[in-house]
Formats: sequence, C-alpha cells, structure tokens
Amino acid sequence: MENNENGWRRTFAFIWTGQLFSTLSSSMVSFAVIFWLSIKTGSAEVLAFATIASLLPHLVLGLFTGVLVDRWNRKRTMIIADLYIALMTLVMAVIFQMGHGEVSIGILYALLALRSIGSAFHMPALEASIPLLAPKEKLMKVAGVNNMIFSMSSIAAPALAALFVANLNIVWVLLFDVFGAAIASASLLFVKIPNPEKSAVVHKEREEFKRFFRELGVALHEIRLRPGLMWMFIFTVFASLAMVPVSTLFPLMTIDHFSGDTYMMSVVEVAWGVGMLAGGGLMSLERFKFNKVMLINAMYIILGLTFTLSGFLPVKGYHYFVVFTFIGGISGAIFWGAFSVVLQSSLDSSVLGRIFSIHNSLIMIPAMFSLMATGFIADSIGVANAFIFGGIMLVLIGIISGLMPQIREFSKS
Repeated sequence: MENNENGWRRTFAFIWTGQLFSTLSSSMVSFAVIFWLSIKTGSAEVLAFATIASLLPHLVLGLFTGVLVDRWNRKRTMIIADLYIALMTLVMAVIFQMGHGEVSIGILYALLALRSIGSAFHMPALEASIPLLAPKEKLMKVAGVNNMIFSMSSIAAPALAALFVANLNIVWVLLFDVFGAAIASASLLFVKIPNPEKSAVVHKEREEFKRFFRELGVALHEIRLRPGLMWMFIFTVFASLAMVPVSTLFPLMTIDHFSGDTYMMSVVEVAWGVGMLAGGGLMSLERFKFNKVMLINAMYIILGLTFTLSGFLPVKGYHYFVVFTFIGGISGAIFWGAFSVVLQSSLDSSVLGRIFSIHNSLIMIPAMFSLMATGFIADSIGVANAFIFGGIMLVLIGIISGLMPQIREFSKS
C-alpha cells in the first residue's frame, strides 16, 4: 500500500511540475493578449470576439475530441497537444516580431483559434487520466492541488504579462510559452499513464454501434442514468452564460469604471489568482470534507454576489473590487474542483474523456452567444451593469439548483 501511495504521488509530481510551467506560460500569453487588446482598442466587443476565437475550436471539436481521447493513448495525446500549442504560439511570436509589436486583430483572432485546438484535446485527456492515477479517496486532494497550480499561474502570469507588455515586448511572453510547453511535454515522458480497460457494456456498445457518433451516445447515456447529475450538468451550462462573459470584462472594468492602468489590471488578476490558490489549498486539506453537491450550489451564490457587489461599487471603490475578486477566486476554485470530482467519482473512467469534452463544449456554446451580447451591452450601457446582471443570474442558479429534488437526492448518494 505504501508503494502504491508513493507511486501515484511520484507520478503526479512529474505531471504537476510540467503543468505548472505550461499553465503559467499559457496564462501569460492570455493575459498579454488581453492587456494588449485592452490598451489598443478599449473595446468590450473586441475582447469578447477574441474570447470567442479562443472558444470556437472547443465548440466545434469538443463534442468529438473526447471520443478520440478515450480511444487514443492519453499520454501521447497530451504531449502532441502541448507541442502543437507551442508551435502556434511560435507562429504568433514571429508575426508580432515581423510587425514590430503590431499585428492585425483579424490575424490575432485566427491564431487564438488555431492555438486553442490543442487545448480541446489536452484538457479532456488530462482530466480523464486523473482517476486512473490517483485513488478515489484522493481525488478531492488532487483537484485541490490542480487548482493551486492554476492559481499560482494566475497570480504570477498577469504580473509578468503586464511587466512585459509595459516595458519589453509581447514576443518575450510568447516565447516563454514555447519553453513552458516543452517542459510540460518532457515531464510526461517520465510517467506512465494507463489507458482504461473498457467495460463489458462499452465493448457491447462498440460491437453494436461501430460509428463514431454512437460513442457519444454511450457517454450521454451515463449522464441520463443519474438525473441529479444531469441537472447539475445543465445548470453549469446556464452558469457559463454569466461567468465566461463577466470574466472577460475584468480588465475593462478596471480601466473604464475605476480609471485604472496596466498595473491595476494585473493587481485584479493577481487577486483572482490568490483567491484560486486559497480555494485550491482548502480543497487539498484532509479535513475539507463537505457535501460536494451542496458546496457547488453555495459557490454559485458566493461568486454571484461578488460580481453583483462589484457592479454597484463607486468609481473610487477599486480596493473593494480587488477584495471581491479575491473572494470570487476562492469560490471559483472550489466550484470547478468540486464539480470535476463529482464527475470523476460518479462515472466510469472509460467514458470520462467524452464526458469532459462534451461538458466543455456545452458550456462554451451558450458562452459564445452571451459573449456577443455582453460585448454589445458593455459598450452600450457600461461594464458595471454587465457585472450586476451576471451576478444576479449566478445567485438565482445557486438557489434554484439547491432546491431541485433530483439534485438534493443525488447529493445524498
């Protein structure tokens, strides 16, 4: 037992080391592009379309990548996806360098879309591999550490991106991402990631239905067998209508509403990252044992309140905005971590790749349309009102979800 305990910890040590560099560098690219667009255009609509460009490959490919992930070697899939992302980022760096720090917004949209194709494969492969590497009782701890890694990147990335954008050149940020992807790929070479054994049910399904789309039906059927989980799935889709657009508007909220600068934008992003780190740290504690379903509902409400209260802040309320953002980061980390564990612990590992990719696509479909509307609304009636509207929507989702009989029953299982 001790060898098994040390074995899975050692495996995750390699994976987490690589993911730390990869996540940090990728986050730096994201923030650098956001800061660059915010400074150059000051338009919520431009930021919204940049985010849509990043989501579109998930929307189109996400429904199918999970099926491929469940068929392919997951370790090889993650390595190739990382290297592909690095290649696209390198192309972006070359274009910025040739344009002396300038680039057409249309070209930037295209590169963001191409770059995110790799993430459409990488994330489902990583998430679906976790329950094959860690004991079931350790999944919450693993989710906590994963969130801590993401949070550490969220803390350092905006500060470093702001430093590079303000004083050096965005090209250096892009090249750092290439370096991070190389480290992530190299770290995976030192670990063994098993591919799941297909259950008899899945083998039977594959014998009956050889077609690609029928395998998606197998995964969705697993969700429909659990009505409470199905409703939780649906509520996360509606929640994305509020969370994704508002998260895009943080830089403009700082610039437009609080008359901030690049430094103040980075402070807000750091506050979110510190909150995510704190939330991940709480989840990784052995004593952090709460009903995960009820915890998810509570996080909807808390995150919604931070958005709503931020929207009502006066122009001189920037410091309160930072505090609310920190609290939102805590609730966001706990929410996504708990929801991932609910899926990982409730479903067979042989379908998890499809489940995660389907879920990622389903939350991005409404997010894309709401981003279009939010960009127009924020430019028309103000960014603060977008925060208020999104926050109220999240609070209502948390209340309704907590009262659903199917979800309450599922939480007892």
